[in-house]
Amino acid sequence: MSTAPHFDIDVPAFWADPYPTFARMRKEAPIVFVPQLGSTLLCSRDDIFVSEKQIDVFSSHQPQGLMNKLMGHNMMRKDGDAHMNERKAIFPAISPKTVKTHWTAQFEAHASRILDDLTCDGVVDFVQAFALPFSAECLKSITGLTNMRFQDMNAWSQGMIDGIANYTGDPAIEARCNAATSGIDAAIDDMVPVLSKAPDLSLLGVMLQSGMPMESVRANIKLAISGGQNEPRDAIAGTVWALLTHPDQLALAKRGDIPWMQTFEEYARWISPIGMSPRRIAKPWTIRDVVFELEERVFLMFGSANRDEKHFANAEAFDIRRDASKSIAFGAGPHFCAGAWASRAMVADVALPAIFKRLKNLRLLEDQPAKIGGWAFRGLLNLPVRWDA
Repeated sequence: MSTAPHFDIDVPAFWADPYPTFARMRKEAPIVFVPQLGSTLLCSRDDIFVSEKQIDVFSSHQPQGLMNKLMGHNMMRKDGDAHMNERKAIFPAISPKTVKTHWTAQFEAHASRILDDLTCDGVVDFVQAFALPFSAECLKSITGLTNMRFQDMNAWSQGMIDGIANYTGDPAIEARCNAATSGIDAAIDDMVPVLSKAPDLSLLGVMLQSGMPMESVRANIKLAISGGQNEPRDAIAGTVWALLTHPDQLALAKRGDIPWMQTFEEYARWISPIGMSPRRIAKPWTIRDVVFELEERVFLMFGSANRDEKHFANAEAFDIRRDASKSIAFGAGPHFCAGAWASRAMVADVALPAIFKRLKNLRLLEDQPAKIGGWAFRGLLNLPVRWDA
């Protein structure tokens, strides 16, 4: 382990709300070893911004990491040429141009269909009614796994992200993760003959055309599902909740005074749906007076970095008027989220404007507050709402 000071946490309390703990860490010791997680945490925005680019030290290649063991060796757990070669292979599927000219129209169709089917007969959980199916239907299109049910896409994504954040070693969580990856493999097997005969711009279609080894194809599809479902789902529901609890800011967004994209970027800073990324120490290294041990596990805490007081005034507040350009919600180095353009289009270009245009007087229920949780991945567990028919 590193020589960083030890910092004990209450794991359930940390899951419920990590931000008070992050604030203490940044103030008292922005690099800490947390025994309950068996890892050293980097909590300041500056340390993370620099370290994520130093791949020779903070390596994404983690042969013994949970993601490799449970999901296969994907590009997120590779560095240098190995990472870039796979990233280039998938780029035609998720480039800004492809998102704009091909996927956005499909996202709009999914949103319109789901909103058309919504009825407000009493209280509606907006996570289950819109955010979850919309994110999943979009991801079915992007991955090429159109043979899946949206419910399976969500369940299997959740099973994998729970599995790769299972640092306490819960066997039941690992079993659910293994069931999820088996289901995805079966869905891939069904679609390979289809997309081999009729290639398209989906991730599976593009990777098959590139000649990528099948084990890498499988691993990268699982990677896309593990982050590509929960992040937009949680960002959509979370941004709706944030705006409904800040009606003055909602008015700014609805009038067009603040772009929907800026609104989304501020939410992703304020409550980062992907709050952490693990790294392996690949060579001897010291930051200030903290000495890292070879092969030890380090967590880059994006959720803490995005509330760093050195870069964000009144960082604990949600404020769509702020400049959130220093946020690292999508990462900062060569592993910057490859799906960022698709995610931004889904949330900011399609979902948010459609929701607030179509659902009149959308509102929260005072007696049924929303619940939120997580630290490695953080999002709303429910969002009870009403609107006018």
